[in-house]
Amino acid sequence: MNLLKRRLSCVVMAIIVLLTASCVPAENKKEDKLNVTVTTTMLYDLARQIGGKYVNVQGLMGSGVDPHQYRASAGDIVKMQRADVVVYNGLHLEGKMGDVFASLEDYGKTVICAADGIDESMLIKHDGVYDPHIWFDVSLWKLAAKEVANGLSKADPDNAAHYAENFEVYDKQLTELDKYIRKRAEELDENQRVLITAHDAFSYFGKAYGFKVMGIQGVSTAAEAGTADVIALAQFIADNRIKAVFVETSLPVKAIEALCEAVRARGFETSLGGSLYSDSLGDETNGTNTYIGAFRHNTDTVIDGLKGDDEIE
Repeated sequence: MNLLKRRLSCVVMAIIVLLTASCVPAENKKEDKLNVTVTTTMLYDLARQIGGKYVNVQGLMGSGVDPHQYRASAGDIVKMQRADVVVYNGLHLEGKMGDVFASLEDYGKTVICAADGIDESMLIKHDGVYDPHIWFDVSLWKLAAKEVANGLSKADPDNAAHYAENFEVYDKQLTELDKYIRKRAEELDENQRVLITAHDAFSYFGKAYGFKVMGIQGVSTAAEAGTADVIALAQFIADNRIKAVFVETSLPVKAIEALCEAVRARGFETSLGGSLYSDSLGDETNGTNTYIGAFRHNTDTVIDGLKGDDEIE
């Protein structure tokens, strides 16, 4: 019954797209800028970096929103229909919106899937399903940025040179970010490089920067962890004396707190190492509203947390 309801919901949303396509007028462009609507906060920042002064970017999901569980509202459908370009991550990150993107493409809307710029051989699979958290490997995010730049250029060929120039500038900034992450990771011994979080969002980070990554939940937050999984993870932490585990800003802290309690019951004290930005960026007040700012924050939080008392000389 639940599966039937989900399918009916997807059909209804697709119908809404088709209906609004014929009756919603296009938004007036400000100063002839390209109107771009994106799904996640990571893509909001990416589109602004590449588009610069030639685009107006509007995001559907705010800071702290979990894209795995996000359902597009009728208002979101209107925003996407009014946009010149729609950008989404893909690989089922926005799992409940897949049919909406397909309907927009069928109608002729310019739709950019950031993950299309990444060869499948570079993606990680979990139980036969591709991991959508591509932004946690800077080299993959560069490819996503290139895909967005190419898409904007096709939608707005008059400013293609501008988008290409912005991409080159941003690509260099990402290279510097990658160097920073690798340099900080070297501060940890190999056996210290164990990252444990609420859900398994950091596999690309682990593969790229040499960390063993474990999560209470699976790749999608829709999957629930059983008691046996928590007990096994707690035992692993106690046996390997992992100094810190980490919460995620887009998920409740209860699961990690329960994990810490389970570790304590096994005779070892692990700490909450801090909050990481996983499926959403932060806000402007602490400089984590950009991809680079949030990733630097994550890197510092993880390294400092896992070093624990070792960082005090």
